[in-house]
Amino acid sequence: MQSRTLIAAALVIGASAFARPATAQSISPPCTAGAAQDACQKAVDIFKFLAPQLGVTIAGGNATIGVGGTIGGLGHVYVSGRANIVQSDIPQVDQVTPSVAGARSDQYPTRTQIIGIPEADVSIGILRGFPVGITNVGGLDLLVSASYLPSFTSGAVDVRLPKGSFNFGAGARLGIIQETLLIPGVSVTYLRRGLPTVDVVAHSGSDTLRVNGLDVTTDAVRLVVSKSLLMFGLAAGVGEDRYVSRADASAFVAARGVGTGATPATSVGPVALRQTLNRTTYFVDGSLNFPFVRLIGEIGHTSGSSIATYNTFDSGPAGAGRTYGAVGVRLGL
Repeated sequence: MQSRTLIAAALVIGASAFARPATAQSISPPCTAGAAQDACQKAVDIFKFLAPQLGVTIAGGNATIGVGGTIGGLGHVYVSGRANIVQSDIPQVDQVTPSVAGARSDQYPTRTQIIGIPEADVSIGILRGFPVGITNVGGLDLLVSASYLPSFTSGAVDVRLPKGSFNFGAGARLGIIQETLLIPGVSVTYLRRGLPTVDVVAHSGSDTLRVNGLDVTTDAVRLVVSKSLLMFGLAAGVGEDRYVSRADASAFVAARGVGTGATPATSVGPVALRQTLNRTTYFVDGSLNFPFVRLIGEIGHTSGSSIATYNTFDSGPAGAGRTYGAVGVRLGL
């Protein structure tokens, strides 16, 4: 079931932009009256429900897992591999059949599922900073990131990566205080990450949903403090995230019934989609330190927000806050 979860997560971000922010129980503007209205509205709501969950998985917590201050200027490089993990609630879309008689508010059952996206991060020291007492201030690191998602088919869902399976991100770390034996490191980071561009075709019986050119970008700003304690290390931070998604989506609803009561086949879209969501996040990292290598774990929580949906979900509202984690390894010189 893990692959089905990743498919649902990949689908959600672009199509979540079907709808503008709206009051509860309103119909989204792209979902015009007709046989496809309910299918359209359900697609909007499912994607709005899943979008924040995938955004958390992409953005994660610390820009470089386990690091608080800058890494020491030219000649210093940290390479990290990590998996950001979120406990998600996945709607069971096969348990609710869309109506062909206009929009209908249903409650979707959900299944709790762990989802994760592998990422690689590189920190490159640029400036050591200016000496102040026993430390340095104003150091600068360059941050580079890569996210990975494979093409695959699972059941009735086909996911393809027209521009390749990798997406690269970049950012910077500005040192407020460089860590020493006596004082912690403190820094501010900015990092932009994203998923590879995705094309998705999903089938529900004879009905079809398409999401083309799905593009997901997260912008993350962090204030981080860290301190190494011989074999152990701690880091903690707070920050703001922005999730932006774009795609073109369309749906096809097959004909229903026979004779005078039959409903003809109909379609909606393609519709240009866009959604922007802002959230606050908090996290703590713990590391086990060896020469040149650190094993690191992270736990964090991102705040909730108001996201109205016409349909509902038995696990709670679309804008609920999410707890996330990460496990990783870091090599450094």
